[in-house]
Amino acid sequence: MTTSAPLDDGAASHLQGIEMPALTLPATDGTAVSLDQPGLTVIYAYPRTSPPDGAALDGWDEIPGARGCTPQSCAFRDHFAELTQLGATRVFGLSTQTTEYQKEAAARLHLPFPLLSDSGLSLAGALRLPTFEAGGLTLLKRLTMIIENGRIANVFYPVFPPDQNAQAVIDWLSSRT
Repeated sequence: MTTSAPLDDGAASHLQGIEMPALTLPATDGTAVSLDQPGLTVIYAYPRTSPPDGAALDGWDEIPGARGCTPQSCAFRDHFAELTQLGATRVFGLSTQTTEYQKEAAARLHLPFPLLSDSGLSLAGALRLPTFEAGGLTLLKRLTMIIENGRIANVFYPVFPPDQNAQAVIDWLSSRT
């Protein structure tokens, strides 16, 4: 298994300051979520969670930064209360997997927040989010956006190691108070 960090290819450098598009994404809690709403939203994008049996796509371990979706989600779960205390009104995970697929992961990981599906790549296309191809799928590269009142206030990209991303977000939010 590779543990190499992904390189900053500049694919997210255009995001900071952009207004969120007025579109909705299906969430694992059955709602349709718009990310252009007032408040402070933390959204972490990840390539994909593996099925419960842990089977990964062929070549997955050789893709820098691909592994770690479950540890990243668990870190946001474990720091959820702290994130809300620092002003986050909403926290979401985001992938291109279907909502049906994501529901299993959200339940298995006991996430206190919904996962959003961009299976149609509408948000990825509107924001020109960094993606990659693996196993015939278009997947999001791992990044985290802090959205404040419908505008991207900060972007963490690339994210590595994934399990420390929630703490990096906490540190950034704490530095603003």
